[in-house]
Amino acid sequence: MVLARLRRCALLVALVVASVAEASSPAAASQPPSLRSYFQDSEAVRSGGVKLVPIKTPKGEFKVWTKRFGDNPRIKVLLLHGGPGVTHEYLESFEGFLPPEGIEFIYYDQLGSGYSDQPDDPDLWTIDRFTDEVEQVRQALGLRRDNFYLLGSSWGGMLAVEYALRYGQNLKGLVISNMMMSIPDYNRYANDVLAKAMDPAVVKEIRELEAKKEYENPRYEALLIPNFYAKHICRLPEWPDAVNRTFAKLNKKVYVLMQGPSEFGLTGRIEKWDRKGDLPKLSVPTLVIGAKHDTMDPAHMKWVAGQVQNGSFLFCPDGSHFSMWDDQKTYFPGLVKWLKAVDAGRKQVTF
Repeated sequence: MVLARLRRCALLVALVVASVAEASSPAAASQPPSLRSYFQDSEAVRSGGVKLVPIKTPKGEFKVWTKRFGDNPRIKVLLLHGGPGVTHEYLESFEGFLPPEGIEFIYYDQLGSGYSDQPDDPDLWTIDRFTDEVEQVRQALGLRRDNFYLLGSSWGGMLAVEYALRYGQNLKGLVISNMMMSIPDYNRYANDVLAKAMDPAVVKEIRELEAKKEYENPRYEALLIPNFYAKHICRLPEWPDAVNRTFAKLNKKVYVLMQGPSEFGLTGRIEKWDRKGDLPKLSVPTLVIGAKHDTMDPAHMKWVAGQVQNGSFLFCPDGSHFSMWDDQKTYFPGLVKWLKAVDAGRKQVTF
């Protein structure tokens, strides 16, 4: 009987050891989080994932707003919105696709935008300072080389590349969504391709209003909405509430200073921005997303994917600048496929 008990104890110990080994194995670690673990909140006071991050700048300390959605120790995607000066809200479509896959993502309103502090100091609105801000946010949120993915949309794509060039050692993956790597190239594309595809009479009237600097003239917006925005920004017949909220909160002081008042020729502080020659320096796995109807040249976007060391290109045939809305059937399955592939150790993905 004693021998039988010893055998049973030995078997129990073996099962425990085996279960622990299985739980700590690479295969187990790669399993998606459970529903309970994905929505866990270990904060003493649960705030729905919201965290105000203090940011140090040459002009003093401010706070920027972040909101974590889900929890996945292996895949954490920080979203950089466009503008500069818009908000995270147009990225709310991510909520319909990443949570079912167990992928954590983090909203973030950059300084001067949305729920973050909005100091009125033009010296703060520089690419260099915004890049430093992203690094401070990363540190505050505890994002690490083994789980930190940075996704930048539009202006956010510029900012993401700037971050990767300076702090690439902190990244596991980079996503450039709908952003060319040269503003001079964008200006040529807008004038030589997008403008020429429009009704010449409409373009003529837009140019006349711009020559008079009548950007606040209701007629200017009335021309742009059906002839440019509805065709190249978001092609849905009715814009989603999240998109409308984003534009309603646009900080024009930041936007116009950095980009300029016209979509047909960016003339702000980013006018001469060009990182084409630096792309080969990027070794982190990089997903480049382009769209057929985008304001950004899709051929240029495909070229970018070939210039970085470990690039993948996702083309959205029905998408525009906001292809996360008007071509969701391509955008999100492609993004999820790439994230999971990089998590599994791959550097490039074919779509």
